[in-house]
Amino acid sequence: MKNIFKTLCLALAFMMCLPAMAKKAPQVKVGADQTSVYMKVLKGKRVAYVGNQTSVMADKKNTHVVDFLVSKKVNLVKIFAPEHGFRDMAAAGAKIADGVDPITGVPVISLYGKNYKPSSEMLSDVDVIIYDIQDVGCRFYTYISTMTYVMEAAAENGKKVIVFDRPNPNGHYVDGNILDMEYKSFVGMHPVPVVYGMTCGEYAKMVNGEGWLKDGIKCDLTVIPCQGYDHTVHYSLPVAPSPNLATDEAIAWYPSVCYFEGTPLSEGRGTEAPFQMFGSPDLPVTGFTFTPNASKNKGVVCNGVDLRTRKAPDYVDLKYVIWAYNNVENKDKFILGASLKQPFFDKLCGGKTIREQIFSGMTAEQIRASWADGIKEFKKIRSKYLLYKDFE
Repeated sequence: MKNIFKTLCLALAFMMCLPAMAKKAPQVKVGADQTSVYMKVLKGKRVAYVGNQTSVMADKKNTHVVDFLVSKKVNLVKIFAPEHGFRDMAAAGAKIADGVDPITGVPVISLYGKNYKPSSEMLSDVDVIIYDIQDVGCRFYTYISTMTYVMEAAAENGKKVIVFDRPNPNGHYVDGNILDMEYKSFVGMHPVPVVYGMTCGEYAKMVNGEGWLKDGIKCDLTVIPCQGYDHTVHYSLPVAPSPNLATDEAIAWYPSVCYFEGTPLSEGRGTEAPFQMFGSPDLPVTGFTFTPNASKNKGVVCNGVDLRTRKAPDYVDLKYVIWAYNNVENKDKFILGASLKQPFFDKLCGGKTIREQIFSGMTAEQIRASWADGIKEFKKIRSKYLLYKDFE
């Protein structure tokens, strides 16, 4: 009996210690949830909204912010849609057509079709533009490019921009080479590393503050920050930001695997786990195969690597791209559009240097070491615009 009592006491003591041993992650409140802050600013204003399926509030129904604004009689005159569309996700690269939101009846104008940037005519009946899209914190993910063009158009036409901030799931580190501005494109517009460790709100402040808008113009910018978030928090997204980044694991692998988009190899599109595997029929037998049902190598058995058996690194890891290059049958065809002045692979890399380093035989570790000075200088810039506690 004495031993039983002793065991029960030990068990009770252990349970009392559990809260301290397994600290629950803080509840994050995104910018869109700060209704008391922004609703008074929107009163009497003609509002345009830049958003997509991720633009939801933190309630049990994941209420879309547009639906909330309309229910509160905000004068929402139009919606701007980025790559992948507004409510329904289209495939990567698919042009998005103009239309009407079937739920609210508000006109939807595409910023991933004929225009990437709102025209003066599009903004003629607008006072305030809200930008509210969940990002994944990578230079080549196009939502920050859309945000930049929106800010630029607003600055040119005297309109205010309000960014409803959201956490960055890759916001706990900074890594990658700095973009060579000769390779500026929609998949890389600014001299930043591949993983820049900033939320959209912080990034918008940096673009504005560093004079990166056209001709150095400044945007009338307000950021509605998150609560309960900092750069040490690994945030799990409640809604997939795009069709092929449907899991936390895919988002974590994305900075290291996206480079395959500039090669003939499959990055897993058209499988159950895009960006968590890669392969090609031109690779040797590895013991793992998959058959994409869409995109590159559609319907073809690919030899490759299953990244689901590995933990995604907290850095940009080029060893998989290098391994593929070293093992593919035809190295001359490793880069799609190699004859072009700026192949897509180079645009993703933010210059030709990484391609040249890989072709010269440098290791992933040696290439990463070459980024150190650029990252150090970027962090000095980044520190001026942080809204949340940093990871360092």
